[in-house]
Amino acid sequence: MRIAVTGSIATDHLMTFPGRFADQFVADQLHTVSLSFLVDNLDVRRGGVGANIAFGMGQLGTNPILVGAAGFDFDEYRAWLDRHGVDTASVRISETLHTARFVCTTDADHNQIGSFYTGAMSEARQIELKTVADRVDGLDLVLIGADDPEAMLRHTEECRSRGIPFAADFSQQIARMNGDEIRILLDGATYLFSNEYEKGLIESKTGWSDEEILAKVGHRVTTLGAQGVRIDRVGQEPIVVGCAEEERKADPTGVGDAFRAGFLSGLAWGVSLERAAQVGCMLATLVIETVGTQEYRLRRGHFMERFTKAYGDEAADEVRTHLK
Repeated sequence: MRIAVTGSIATDHLMTFPGRFADQFVADQLHTVSLSFLVDNLDVRRGGVGANIAFGMGQLGTNPILVGAAGFDFDEYRAWLDRHGVDTASVRISETLHTARFVCTTDADHNQIGSFYTGAMSEARQIELKTVADRVDGLDLVLIGADDPEAMLRHTEECRSRGIPFAADFSQQIARMNGDEIRILLDGATYLFSNEYEKGLIESKTGWSDEEILAKVGHRVTTLGAQGVRIDRVGQEPIVVGCAEEERKADPTGVGDAFRAGFLSGLAWGVSLERAAQVGCMLATLVIETVGTQEYRLRRGHFMERFTKAYGDEAADEVRTHLK
């Protein structure tokens, strides 16, 4: 099964300031702020929802096709993804813009000052999925993740017009989208991904009820945080899968991306929806135990030991045959 993952590709530059931002502001001078913070640490991490999901699928051996736009500074990041089983040949490289970048400084009180540079991500709207499909001899599913909004709309319309099954996954872009845009992006999707809060926001912005939305998509996949995930289908009982036990909680960033990577890998393997959700929850657990979205290691023996403990021998035997 050939799965393309469209979505943002970015790098995160994360810094820590040992003091308090609040101590640096002068109340009657806030209209003319000019500050520079001497920081202690700088962490540069790979990110972007498209790249995060593709990385996780690559770790599971399902060879995803990453579709997105990056800058002329993408060479090192590309090499990293290639080494971890991601097909990056369909990534558009801008000739003039840097890869999207998030720059954030956190103070001693965990307050943050950050900026997001869109950069090359704005060129994702120029990518045509037909070119991608022709290169890999067809696509069986396209995940349309958070990206340049125009790109998300174009990819959705192209999937519909060409009859390519697609999964709608708005995540961070829900806040800036209006109801009309969200209706376009979800109508006819084979899968609709969201967390519980986003689920309510989708219903509020579209004016559609849960039942009306479910009638327009094949499957509604809702992540429930520490409670796992629920999969709804018209006329059938929901599938509910719990999380695997955590060894520690280091950083929640990228957990949703990891779930999607595991779930999509399960689809690529041809296992049941319940089993795919279990794989997604297990991979998400590895990510929450690690600082960074692509810093975890998937060791087959360790993964299967914990998967067996969480979901039983029968589930583990089925997954083990697919996990390289």
